[in-house]
Amino acid sequence: MITVHAHRVKQFGVEFYQASFSAKDIDRLVKFEVLGYTGGAPKVTTKPARGNRGRVNWEVLEKRISESEIAYQRPVIRRKIDELVAYYRECKEAATLPAIPGAVIITSEKRFTFTPLASHHDLGLLQIPEEQGVLRVLDGQHRLLALHALSQSGETFGIEVPAVLFDTLDARQIVELFVTINAKHTRLNPSHIISLAGRKLYPDPNQALAHDVIRSLNEDETSPLHGEIKMLGTGRGRVSQAPLAEEIVELLETVEKVGGAARIQELRQGAKRFFLNYVKALAGVFPNAWAGRKYSIKTGAALRAFIRVAPDIMARARELRRDPFELHAIRETIKPWGERLRDRRFETEGEWKQKLAGGTRGTVEVLTRELRDTLR
Repeated sequence: MITVHAHRVKQFGVEFYQASFSAKDIDRLVKFEVLGYTGGAPKVTTKPARGNRGRVNWEVLEKRISESEIAYQRPVIRRKIDELVAYYRECKEAATLPAIPGAVIITSEKRFTFTPLASHHDLGLLQIPEEQGVLRVLDGQHRLLALHALSQSGETFGIEVPAVLFDTLDARQIVELFVTINAKHTRLNPSHIISLAGRKLYPDPNQALAHDVIRSLNEDETSPLHGEIKMLGTGRGRVSQAPLAEEIVELLETVEKVGGAARIQELRQGAKRFFLNYVKALAGVFPNAWAGRKYSIKTGAALRAFIRVAPDIMARARELRRDPFELHAIRETIKPWGERLRDRRFETEGEWKQKLAGGTRGTVEVLTRELRDTLR
């Protein structure tokens, strides 16, 4: 056990602690992790900052950072780490400003033991299990990573790190607190929130299904959108997850409202199959646009329009007495798009650019109307 002096705080039935740790102790106890779907150490694609003085040994640092589906932190920002490292060094040399004046926020799945002092009910000693990774950072991960980077380079920083510690929050409370802290003043990416909301933050089946559908489109190796969606707001994809999720959620709500319990249950069970086959059919109907670099068919605006007309496609497939979730049925249903709209409709410098003059929202609405009219 590690024992530190602490102040016990209670707010609306939630109990937590305020304490401080030596840089060495908190570095040893904290687990650094980011939200991701590949497992293992996260891949960082940004280039390190130039200059010997501010350089961080990223090969060593990245080994300390894990990636998992149960994490909630966003990908590490290299520039932020470099800036913090430089700032810490300046604070140490000048000795006029504290390096970490604000408390980092820490959570733990292991319960702590608090022993109050005889004369002060809320002041006492806090015992924390002496296990590596027993603490997880809810706020302040970049600050602590910068401190870890300095220690790995052989520099000693004998400072105390203020911390707020929670040991009674469940997974949903932790994620909700994380979003509350980060969604505004640090502008947490909307796609990152979707990934959190889809599985842990909100008990909303439509949110969860939208997340699963988009993740399947991005990860299935047979998907024409494989690797093209920015699941956490980062990556090489051309479209972010958030706007697609909003459209799918709206689609599900509409089907539930209009079609009733039986229809929404059918769609929920077959949603991943439908959208995967739908995208495959689109890539087949518009082959040049899908494979070409001078087209805008794989942009957020175009994909949102395709999602909006999904109910029309399923209805038309049923009129043709076909399975609306089956690839060949969907391809046959949308065949008129290829015959009448053709690839040139999505040429970035052609008709697409002309439609874009009315604004992105107008482009989605205009394309949706064209797709529906062409189906008829």
